[in-house]
Amino acid sequence: METLENLFGGVLVALQPENILFCFLGVLIGTIIGMLPGLNGAAGIAVMLPLVFVLEPVTALIMLAGLYYGSEYGSTISAVLLNTPGDGASLVSVMDGHPMAKMGNAGKALAIAAISSFSAGIISVIALAFVAPVFSGVARSFGPPETFAIMVLGLIVVGGVVGNNPLKGILMAVLGTAVAMVGMDSQTSIMRLTFGRAELFSGVDLVVVIVGAVALAELATQGAVKTRKPIRTRLRDMMLSRRDLRRASPTIARGGVIGFLIGVLPGAGSTLAAFFAYDVEKKITKDNSRFGKGEIRGVAAPESATNASVNGAFVPTLTMGIPGSATTAILLGAFILFDINPGPTLFDEQPALVWGLIGSFLVGNLMLLVLNLPMVPVFASILRVPYRYLYPVLFAVALMAVYSISGRIFDVFLALSFALFGILMKNQGYPVAPLVLGLVLGGMIETQLRRSVMIGDNSLAMFLDRPIALVILAIAGLMVVVPTIVRFVRKKKHGSVAEPEQEMSHSAQ
Repeated sequence: METLENLFGGVLVALQPENILFCFLGVLIGTIIGMLPGLNGAAGIAVMLPLVFVLEPVTALIMLAGLYYGSEYGSTISAVLLNTPGDGASLVSVMDGHPMAKMGNAGKALAIAAISSFSAGIISVIALAFVAPVFSGVARSFGPPETFAIMVLGLIVVGGVVGNNPLKGILMAVLGTAVAMVGMDSQTSIMRLTFGRAELFSGVDLVVVIVGAVALAELATQGAVKTRKPIRTRLRDMMLSRRDLRRASPTIARGGVIGFLIGVLPGAGSTLAAFFAYDVEKKITKDNSRFGKGEIRGVAAPESATNASVNGAFVPTLTMGIPGSATTAILLGAFILFDINPGPTLFDEQPALVWGLIGSFLVGNLMLLVLNLPMVPVFASILRVPYRYLYPVLFAVALMAVYSISGRIFDVFLALSFALFGILMKNQGYPVAPLVLGLVLGGMIETQLRRSVMIGDNSLAMFLDRPIALVILAIAGLMVVVPTIVRFVRKKKHGSVAEPEQEMSHSAQ
């Protein structure tokens, strides 16, 4: 009962005029950014982050959260109409969404996507309201050693899951923690890694890294993309029959549950949720021959799972300060910039902010439904604008936003340097999100480690007396070692298979 009262209070906070306005703007901007090929929620938040500092923290976070789940639906629009997935999750939606569009059912595909997202979003927000306080209560009993271990695990999990190569992701996470060390040591006042530059004495600004390595790098990479003509859709084509809704309803419910449960896992993200929900739906359907050829349930499953996973990802983010996805890793930076430390005490220290944010998910999902059902034809027309005109404008806005925060041209050049670094890393298969997460968590990891050592009389041996922390660190270590061993075994196995083949070819000669 208390949870429902808190959720109702959060909805009242979200319904304040200023919060409603910026929630709407977040959903609208997120939808547009999500539509543009190559861009996603992380890039959108990175572009907008410097612009929301003038707002109250709760209003800014509501807007950024709206941008997050708005971008998830926006990517579906380009996936269905252009056959161009905006992110990994919409890669699943395109399997049946674009075939539906080619059959003249683009409107139905987008309508079921909007309804699935809305329905699963409502289910998962209620689940979030009940599950998050439980997680927070458990995490509240953790001391510095356990908190340090959880942060290290989150860093490795996100680093290992994002991208195709786990070790590359973990390496980027470690590099991010190194960037966090730049500047004056808070305890010894010793300058670290500043190279004598006075501009770095206070450290590297998180906004500079996020805007440079994420937003500018993506915009520069995608700016040369050629515009493709989307399949046309009309408002009257978006009407769904009772049969369509009846067939899709169980799928939406299953997708919502699967998406939320996977979203709660740190680092899992919406892509895994979408693939898993689609696979489950395909396996439990008696006649699955329609999947991949324009099956409406093939759109409902990933879309419901995607939106539910977005809300599920906020569980570890709010209660333990560990992002549940790459985008919440960027969003975690927004919390830090507003001097808000997500963790077990957040629900007690700032209940209005937390419940207002959760309540805004209900309001925002309703806005997303009302906005997208009638506005899809308008959004589709945006896809006809040449990207070489759109992306430079966003690039300039991002640079001006960086300069407006500090008023230093040094930060602009630093952001451009991180943009170049982000482009190089992306081309080499190194994900950038773990770098940002390492920068966000680096300072907190250092603080918790120092506190842990002080508890143990300046000895790391104290971790041996903390079984929970020790188990968590052991799991983190295994996540680094096991992928390396598996890759080595596979390589050796392939090598041993190739050797007999070579010997047979030599003997034949």
